[in-house]
Amino acid sequence: MDKDMQEVLKKAEVLIEALPYIQKFNRKIIVVKYGGSAMSNEELKRNVIKDVTLLKLVGFKPIIVHGGGKEISQWVGKIGKEARFVNGLRVTDEETMEIAEMVLSKVNKSLVTMVQELGVKAVGISGKDGGLLTVDKKYADGQDIGFVGEIKDVNPKVLYDLLEKDFLPIVAPVGLDEGFATYNINADDAACAIAKAVGADKLVFLTDIEGLYKDINDKSSFISRITASDAEALIAGGLIGGGMLPKLNNCTSAIENGVNRVHILDGRIPHCLLLEIFTNSGVGTAIIGDEDVHAMEM
Repeated sequence: MDKDMQEVLKKAEVLIEALPYIQKFNRKIIVVKYGGSAMSNEELKRNVIKDVTLLKLVGFKPIIVHGGGKEISQWVGKIGKEARFVNGLRVTDEETMEIAEMVLSKVNKSLVTMVQELGVKAVGISGKDGGLLTVDKKYADGQDIGFVGEIKDVNPKVLYDLLEKDFLPIVAPVGLDEGFATYNINADDAACAIAKAVGADKLVFLTDIEGLYKDINDKSSFISRITASDAEALIAGGLIGGGMLPKLNNCTSAIENGVNRVHILDGRIPHCLLLEIFTNSGVGTAIIGDEDVHAMEM
C-alpha cells in the first residue's frame, strides 16, 4: 500500500474514532473558558476558534466565556497605571473598570468575527445583557479590591434563546450589581456559574499548563482522569496550590452542580479541544462525577 493511501486511511480511522463521541454529545451544551496564552497568540487563537466552530457544526451547542487579563494589563499600563493584584484578583478602581470593559468588548467582537469568518453565526454579549450575571461586591480576605464581582445569580434565558436560534454565544465576564454598577468578574468563575446554570454536559478550561499533577515538579504524576471527590482530597491534602487551586475548586463545584465532566486542557497545544473530546486517549485532565467512574472511557 502506498504512503498516500495509508495517510488517507489514517484520516478515516480518526473520523471513525470520533463517531461515538459525536453521537453521545449531539445537542449537548459545552461551555469553553478561553484565556491564557491561547488568546495572545494569533495562530493558537484561530485553532481554538476552529475547534469550537467544528464542535458546533457536528451538533454540539458551544458557549465561549473569555477572559482578557493580559490585554487589560497592557492597556492599564498604557495610561500610566500599574496593574495590582490581591490573591490573584485584579484591584479594579473605576478607571480600571472602564478600561477592562472596553478591552473585553474589543476581545469579544474579535472572537465573534473569527467565528463568523468560518461560516458560523456568533453573538457576543456580556453578563450585563439580559440580566445574565448579577453580582455582589467581592472582597479578597476582607480587603476592598474595587469593582470585582462575586456572581450571585445567573439568568441563562438569553443563552438558551441564542442556542435555540442556532447562534454561538460568546460571553465577556462583566456583570451588574443590584444598583446597576458594572463589575469585572473572574472568567473562570463566570464560566463555571454559566455551565451550572445552563446544565452543560461539559465545561472546558483552556489554560497554560498540561493539566493536573499530584506534584507539579514531577511530570510523571500527571492525572488524566480523576473523580470530583478525589480532586477534593488533593485540595484538602494541600497538594494543589497557586492558580490551580481556585480552578480546581470551580471544577469540583461544577460536577457537584450537575455538569457531567470538566476538562482542564493546555490551550497551547493546537486543537487540544478536539483531541480531548473526540479521541480515546485525550490530552488533558478530565474531572468526573464519582458515579461516572465506570464510564471513564467516554
